[in-house]
Amino acid sequence: MTTMSGSDGASAGGSGGRGWFTPASDAASAERPAPGAPDAVPSQQTAGTAAPEPEPEHEPEPEHAHEPEAAPEPVAGAPAAAAERTAPAGPANPGPAGSGPANPGPAGSGPAGPAADQLGDSELIGASMAELERSADSATAYFYALLFVQYPHLREMFPAAMDGQRDRLFRALLTAVRLFDDGKLLGEYLAGLGRGHRKYGTVPAHYPAVGECLMAAIARYAPDTWGPRTEAAWVRAYTAISQTMIDAAAEDERRAPAWWDAEIVSHELRTSEIAVITVRPDQPYPFRAGQYTSLETPWWPRVWRHYSFASAPRPDGLLTFHVKSVPAGWVSTALVQRARPGDVLRLGPPGGSMLVDHEADSGLLCLGGGTGIAPIKALIEDVVSRGRARPVEVFYGARTDHDLYDLETMLRLQDSHRWLSVRPVVAAGAASAAEALAGELPDAVRRYGPWPAYDGYLSGPPGMIRTGVETLRGLGIPTHRIRHDSLDELVVQGA
Repeated sequence: MTTMSGSDGASAGGSGGRGWFTPASDAASAERPAPGAPDAVPSQQTAGTAAPEPEPEHEPEPEHAHEPEAAPEPVAGAPAAAAERTAPAGPANPGPAGSGPANPGPAGSGPAGPAADQLGDSELIGASMAELERSADSATAYFYALLFVQYPHLREMFPAAMDGQRDRLFRALLTAVRLFDDGKLLGEYLAGLGRGHRKYGTVPAHYPAVGECLMAAIARYAPDTWGPRTEAAWVRAYTAISQTMIDAAAEDERRAPAWWDAEIVSHELRTSEIAVITVRPDQPYPFRAGQYTSLETPWWPRVWRHYSFASAPRPDGLLTFHVKSVPAGWVSTALVQRARPGDVLRLGPPGGSMLVDHEADSGLLCLGGGTGIAPIKALIEDVVSRGRARPVEVFYGARTDHDLYDLETMLRLQDSHRWLSVRPVVAAGAASAAEALAGELPDAVRRYGPWPAYDGYLSGPPGMIRTGVETLRGLGIPTHRIRHDSLDELVVQGA
């Protein structure tokens, strides 16, 4: 990726310059003790201090201990320690430019042959990841073990159960490789990730520690492709990545808190598994219809989940979420079964790009699966608030009639706005709900197409979004006019 290129002299060593991954500037620590902490690994699209946070929790999928809490103080002197210390089986430490390697590095010299000299950073990193994939579980376990041994004060930033985070680390690395050459998309995501990491108490001093241990894990478990040039490629990429996140966090700190406390003012059980929860944040919460936030409960500290806003911004400042409890779902089950008015949750900053382009004249073709109907409802309210009629077609998919928990609300909106059409689609059994169609969501969309004058919006479980994207492409809607917030899942799956 050209935006991450640089000289092979990746470290300033003892020459008085910056060492490995040392931030160019220090962002101030959070204004309050942080309620959470990072997953300390590459982001959804690349390396960083945290593995990608899960997508908005619309539909049942196994929950794990994803994101931590705890608020350690900034690590005094950590950048220097990371630059000077050589981790076990770690990467070679290039010395000052022109001085040669300071350490010999691990046994592998990288891709062999004359052609290897022509490989760019993307190819070098991709080759090391392909080799690393064969030992993914061992490599990620080694990364965390090394991080906690070398920097034991960071352990408190993570939840006790690490299994889910190990899975997410490698998924993040795969995603990083696949998106490595998309500088714009990667930069936008990293900026959002850097802002979001403020709620974990992440500070610039944490990045060198993570970078050092990440390089050591790659060097140990990808020895055939690891060498000075591959090492330099990873250092350049990680340095640019971490600096993007640090700069975004510093900018955000000037205008927003690290997190918001939000009191539950309404808790409505729509079914035994689905609750509609409304909260009042302690400070104004800026967001746009179609976005989501990360949420932490008092019952599972250091464990965060993503939920989409179920309404457009309201004059009273209240926020609404649709939550479905999932098997072994710590956060979702607590929110549905245990939460009550008066309980206080914590919210991270808003994220997501599933936004309406109000300058366009195209219609909106919206596919919502299960509780994925929540942000679709918010988009409709957003169109209503603009006062300009434009065609909106909604396909509301569910497994059974019972799962169409918000159909009445959607039909009321349809009755109030002639430009809105809502079609419920039931996959299992005969459809008995009013106007419901029987069958799979993609088939229903094809039946009522084509849709050349529409922009696509998809929200729901990853499988639904993958098939939905394929369906909309097949109907002639170009990729740049299809919006959703499951990018990490889709990229890793190769969709």
